[in-house]
Amino acid sequence: MIESIIEKEPTAKIDFLVRKGNDGLLVGHPHIRKVLIWDKKNNKYANLRHLAKLIRERNYDVLLNLQRFSSSGYLSWKSKAKQIVGFKKNPLSFSFHHKVQHEIGNGKHEVERNHELLLAIGDFKLAKPKLYPTAEQTKKLDEVGFPEDYIVMAPSSVWATKQLPKSKWVELLNQHLDQKVYFIGAPSDVQYLCEIGRASSHKNWVCSAGSTNLLESAYLISKATMTYVNDSAPLHLASAMNANVTAFFCSTIPDFGFGPLSDDSTTIEVAEKLDCRPCGLHGKASCPKGHFNCGEKIDVTIIK
Repeated sequence: MIESIIEKEPTAKIDFLVRKGNDGLLVGHPHIRKVLIWDKKNNKYANLRHLAKLIRERNYDVLLNLQRFSSSGYLSWKSKAKQIVGFKKNPLSFSFHHKVQHEIGNGKHEVERNHELLLAIGDFKLAKPKLYPTAEQTKKLDEVGFPEDYIVMAPSSVWATKQLPKSKWVELLNQHLDQKVYFIGAPSDVQYLCEIGRASSHKNWVCSAGSTNLLESAYLISKATMTYVNDSAPLHLASAMNANVTAFFCSTIPDFGFGPLSDDSTTIEVAEKLDCRPCGLHGKASCPKGHFNCGEKIDVTIIK
């Protein structure tokens, strides 16, 4: 969205609202004037009301609501922006000046669905997402130094059924014994990632989870020969850096519209047709059937 707006309106003043924890993605972003942050974990509703007041005071010409939840609908409603554009599914879409259909499973990527919000107010060209690691962040990693040929793996996911099984990651790791491998993830993933490394025959892996932030991880991904991901956040980091990526889809499917956008990208799914897949739009804490065939039956030996 940002890239599309700036291409058409280079002097546009853009503020961006994110949930606390995701603001690290936008540090030093060259096209964003201000990052607004909603802290949902502490005084959730008091912070929401404070944000609504702040947004109204900023007197926006256009407010684009990419979410379909009542919290963002409330902020839109209270904004009194001159033009409010959002998805019809939002419970408070009655307050929008322009409402757009949001349909999952029609072959469109989420980037295309979001772009339709812009088309409601003008002739904007579709653009790929892009992230901008800061000079300080890139310098920090460059000073550590990278081998010419290395792999990044992101085995973790918030949802268990989006996560390729541990044994598959071990198998995949063993296919790259001649390359250095960096694991990325959240600080809470360190134990899991180290278990994968120790269960393999690989001797040249590094767990970067907890020591690299979101933009640093994106930069690490951008320099890798290949990055292996689940249907989770690192997939989108790779897309935003146009990095080589292989994405595993277990309980979810690429047709939902959240697949990779990189020029060199591959999606891998279970070959067998499963009547239980997909079992939902989002991942689950465990397989509803108890077998997790959508993950266990993925063949990682087909990967070049």
